[in-house]
Amino acid sequence: MSKKDSNSYDSKDIKILEGLEAVRKRPAMYIGSTGPNGLHHLIWEVLDNSVDEAMAGRCSKITVSLEKNGSVTVEDDGSGIPVKPHPKTKISALTTVLTTLHAGGKFESGAYTVSGGLHGVGISVVNALSTFVKVEVQRDGHVWNQDFDLGKPKTKIKRGKTSKKTGTKVNFLADPEIFDETQTYDYNIVSERLRQTAFLNKGLKINLVDNRVKPATKEEFHFKGGLIDFVEYLNEGFEPLHEKIISFSDQTKDSEIEVALQWKNEDDVTVKSFANNIHTLEGGTHEEGLRTAVTKAINDFAKKRNLHSDISLTGDDIREGMTGVVSVRVKEPQFEGQTKTKLGNTEMKSKVQVLINDEFPKWLTKNTKEGRAIVERCAVAAKARMSAKKARELTKRKSILETSGLPGKLADCSSTDPTESELFIVEGDSAAGPAKQARDSRVQAILPIRGKIINVQKVTENRALQNEEISALIKAIGTGIKTQFNGEESRYDKIIFLTDADVDGAHIRTLLLTFFFKFMPGLITSGKVWISEPPLYRLKASSGITYLKDDEALNKFKKENKNKKFDISRFKGLGEMNAGELWDTAMNPETRTLIKVTLADAKGAMAKASDMFEVLMGNDVSKRKLFIEKNAKDVRFLDV
Repeated sequence: MSKKDSNSYDSKDIKILEGLEAVRKRPAMYIGSTGPNGLHHLIWEVLDNSVDEAMAGRCSKITVSLEKNGSVTVEDDGSGIPVKPHPKTKISALTTVLTTLHAGGKFESGAYTVSGGLHGVGISVVNALSTFVKVEVQRDGHVWNQDFDLGKPKTKIKRGKTSKKTGTKVNFLADPEIFDETQTYDYNIVSERLRQTAFLNKGLKINLVDNRVKPATKEEFHFKGGLIDFVEYLNEGFEPLHEKIISFSDQTKDSEIEVALQWKNEDDVTVKSFANNIHTLEGGTHEEGLRTAVTKAINDFAKKRNLHSDISLTGDDIREGMTGVVSVRVKEPQFEGQTKTKLGNTEMKSKVQVLINDEFPKWLTKNTKEGRAIVERCAVAAKARMSAKKARELTKRKSILETSGLPGKLADCSSTDPTESELFIVEGDSAAGPAKQARDSRVQAILPIRGKIINVQKVTENRALQNEEISALIKAIGTGIKTQFNGEESRYDKIIFLTDADVDGAHIRTLLLTFFFKFMPGLITSGKVWISEPPLYRLKASSGITYLKDDEALNKFKKENKNKKFDISRFKGLGEMNAGELWDTAMNPETRTLIKVTLADAKGAMAKASDMFEVLMGNDVSKRKLFIEKNAKDVRFLDV
């Protein structure tokens, strides 16, 4: 990655749109939240500026350091933020971009052809939300320094020693008054983001240094293969259908396109799309172009080779088992919504389609053996789809003739108003008995499941749907699954996991969460999935009965009541409770404790959750082992 002349980016290229106002009063408007996601967003804003330098060909190395004092340093060898007086403000351009919202080179056409972050927008917001920011710039033959406190200049810009190097170093400390939930950066989150950025910028070196531990650790991300390496990384632990990863690229005056594809002997589909280094989680025109063109190329190849002419391959059939990444760089990207998660540039659909329509058929013709293997894989998916459709139609006909289609073991509520109805998913018949006796039958339904349900992350979709417990869940809830999911059809406002308060109960909750995330994620994002916290202990004293949820609560109670006598009973399961106890502790809306299952509202949250489910619940034992080894030190309590 060559470094271009830094003179093409100067003070005159900084364009000012508006002053920096109200950022500290309403930080969530600028960074999404003041929780962990917002805290990490500060790093991404500064990082984006360095990556923009790399995309412009002026930066080859970026280093992100997590410091002992809780601050973060981002350093690059780009051209350096301009320091000369700005034509409009008459003060240093460096001061301008640090203290003025929407002041940056990305708003002018000359400085950057394409960019992800908006130079000066992000860094000024970081400045406003930090206790301090220290900036060191190397350019114009010298080292330049300026310090800021709470968004305001603490010092004037100072010219230091001479230097032939160029670059920018920003050190900032998040303000604890703003980020009152946590000021601790998660190494794994930062590491994954930097790895992803390095994949998208072939040849760019990104280092992550953690100075918070002794000895300090250093991790380097440098991928000469770019998206090819990205797909290889995503498919680690899976058996590829073809060894060679398919890749295409194209570059024009106003856009760049890169595509990489590989099929594997698995059912899941992984398609990741990016625009100007921003992960477009909701897809967009570039992803539509990829899906359409791949479907056409495979169907055309199968038709020419007279392969499975009796089967009509759909897009879903063709994408089953596919891992694909498409990355585009656009001069003027149009992102739908404030979160930049869907690309709206209509021209990018046709551009991606043209590239794949031109190059993929050539690859298939040149690699006929691999092409035939892909078609065979797609045909298997098509046959499974048709078999599943026939089974669904048969089930539908039977349900019309025999019943309403609801599972027989469901003890439904009498209310037909979904807004007041609750479904309790309970473990086994022993717990279902007391739950049915305890419930408010007008608004509370009980669905017992037999032991641990199937791990849907490890089996094919067809096998999962054939499972009796999974089938009962789908029928009882009524929303449909995946592409047929309709949240408005939910028969209940709350779906509550009611399982034992021990390790086995936790395992069942994890399996249920895996199912809901994979088949009905909309129920999670709409806040309908809940976890009940039944007690593990019952303490009986002369003053009355106290219920405690776990060992930690028990130990705390003992310390606070050293001089009191009480009998301790440990529930082996919900089946040991009588109906009154179960109602009081787990089902009565006035006295129960429920935990809402949520998914963070942030860029990449769904993808991160998906990756974590694959690590923890998927087939690749090596990934799970690595996760356990890396996080074993964080385990505080282990109930085995």
